Amino acid sequence: MNRKLRALRRMLEEPNAQDSFRTLLEQVIEDALTGGYGAIEMEPTGDADRPAMLWAVDGASIRIQPRWDGQADTPRYAQVLPGQLESNAIDLRDDQLIYVRMNPRSFTPFGLGPLEVAFETVNQFLCAHRFAGKLAANSVAQYALWLNEATPAQHDRLIRWWQDEIEGTGRVPLLSTEQKPEVLRFAQGTDADLRLAWQEFLIRMVANAFGLPPLLLGLEGDVNRSTAAEMADEAFRGAISPLAVLLAGHLTRDLFGKCVGWREFEFVFNDLNARDEETELAVQVQLLQAGVLTINEVRAMRGLGPLEQQCVGPAKESAVAE
Repeated sequence: MNRKLRALRRMLEEPNAQDSFRTLLEQVIEDALTGGYGAIEMEPTGDADRPAMLWAVDGASIRIQPRWDGQADTPRYAQVLPGQLESNAIDLRDDQLIYVRMNPRSFTPFGLGPLEVAFETVNQFLCAHRFAGKLAANSVAQYALWLNEATPAQHDRLIRWWQDEIEGTGRVPLLSTEQKPEVLRFAQGTDADLRLAWQEFLIRMVANAFGLPPLLLGLEGDVNRSTAAEMADEAFRGAISPLAVLLAGHLTRDLFGKCVGWREFEFVFNDLNARDEETELAVQVQLLQAGVLTINEVRAMRGLGPLEQQCVGPAKESAVAE
């Protein structure tokens, strides 16, 4: 059992010659958030010290076989490499690929990624932000000068004089006309012209699509000390925890069960259900003192190996009995 644990640990820490466990999952999570899919190719090695090798592959290159019969020896997926035809696709069995779908649906084999949900909102925000940037940089005309009863020649001559002598020089222009020119203003020149409220609303919609509170996207207007911690916990429960549980389930079922064949193991993330370290530690100490848990059980909860017939603290009898 310990040898298998060490083999699984090495397999995850060194999934291939280039990646670590973090860089491998980062690629998968990025594809899952942007496209709704993430793919990891698995290959058994036959080595007891490293039972499998893992590679992150482009989820957009994966095609799902709609007529898969559920048999382990028939292809479930096909990978179409860039520049190749669909007829040259590489077939992959169910035990050769981990295909992660965000928000799976029954009418399509593809998932629904948060970026796809927020696509229109992101597009509207970029347009509003681009317009506000041009307006703030004075690259958008905000007013016009109206001269009454001016001939086209006088109009053109005034434009050339303004561009050559006045514009960008900081000089005070002097106009000598029979009637006072009138300024037609297109905008008021205030923050309302920048559409700041509209941009804030779009940011909230983008945060909602990704399951995050607006606080994490820079909106701090409705945040105080009593709500900041709660919003951080909400972000963890609404955005991080579901994706972590999804990845853990795929690693347990597809990697440990189908590829390696060790179904007695389960992949879990430490501290996924409790983010408050002090509260978690206090609960574990109380359960340890009450004899509900043993030292080895607490060590297992914290991702540590068991102690062999060693006693620490008030749980001496329970530890020895284990």
